[in-house]
Amino acid sequence: MKISRLTATKAAAVALGTLALSAQAQNANVTLYGLIDASISSVNNADAKGGRLVGFRTPWFSGSRWGFVGNEDLGGGLKAIFRLESEFVLGNGALDTPGYLFIRDAWVGLESDVFGKFTMGRQNALGRDFAATYLDPYGASESSLNEGGGTNTNNFKQLIFYGGSATGTRLDNGVVLKKSFGPIVAGIAHQFGEVAGDTSRNTTQTAALGFNGGVFNAAGFVTQANVASFKHRTASIGGNVNFGMVRVNAGYFHYTAEQPVVGQRKDDAWTISTKIAPPGPFDYELGYQEMKATNAGYNAAASSTLNAYASTAAVTKAGSGSRKTIYGSVFYHLSKRTELYVAADRLNLTSGYKASGTNGFPNQTEFAIGMRTRF
Repeated sequence: MKISRLTATKAAAVALGTLALSAQAQNANVTLYGLIDASISSVNNADAKGGRLVGFRTPWFSGSRWGFVGNEDLGGGLKAIFRLESEFVLGNGALDTPGYLFIRDAWVGLESDVFGKFTMGRQNALGRDFAATYLDPYGASESSLNEGGGTNTNNFKQLIFYGGSATGTRLDNGVVLKKSFGPIVAGIAHQFGEVAGDTSRNTTQTAALGFNGGVFNAAGFVTQANVASFKHRTASIGGNVNFGMVRVNAGYFHYTAEQPVVGQRKDDAWTISTKIAPPGPFDYELGYQEMKATNAGYNAAASSTLNAYASTAAVTKAGSGSRKTIYGSVFYHLSKRTELYVAADRLNLTSGYKASGTNGFPNQTEFAIGMRTRF
């Protein structure tokens, strides 16, 4: 029996309508979303001769990404939730990390007002979420059950590593529980190491607390990680004050790491920043951060000080020094979703602190113009 194209089209429409009605009846929804950040940057000391590099570089503020977020109402105030999020390179369209599609987020969980939000899978390290309220002037001013901001894309964004885990600034194989108690937001997290015969190796545990007072907000966290059988720890506290069009943020981080050959590493870091958002399309940001490292291990080539929570198992050389960065930006908002910006930062290294991106030079200056939009 032949079926006409018209009949087939009607049948498909009926089927799609049935699926839509079914999804609606189950109170389920899935949303496609994304963010695109394009930065054209100029940076000096980009090679061993001190040459300048100009062009499309890693986005200044936000990794370009797309993803799916969804939930289903299970009744009784309980929802099933999930997020899958991928990151790509705008300049050539490649995956940010080849071989990994959902490199930013890949988690599923449950959420309710009574029990809070429980998630399982790859997601932000919990310390990173809570530090976002004081890390820089670009994150949310209050703690929440959502994942926080902060990136590691530029010289002024390296504090984020102190809020990390045994797998960097995100948790692989992680379980996280967050719960609000009025103005208080609390969180706990555990990362499974996935090592047979050793349940502690490559694991991370974090506890965090935030207070949302409107004018004054505060947050902090403590993290302990086992990285290749060596202990790494961070304790951090900070907050922000909001009055009128001005927000001021400040925070402190204390980090220690075991190093088998050269002894213990100890870092003390602090930051202060402000955001000024007068009426109209412009806002302005300015910040400073300092990372003081004592006996911090170098990479194998001894050309770079290791980031917090990097493995110290192979460290044979270490040094002490500071990493100081001042930065600023101006945004012009074309709409609620789209903005143009100019930004700059200046990095200065002292004594034995090394950064591979400066190619042996003690300083580096970056300038950028860019555009960011969301869908």
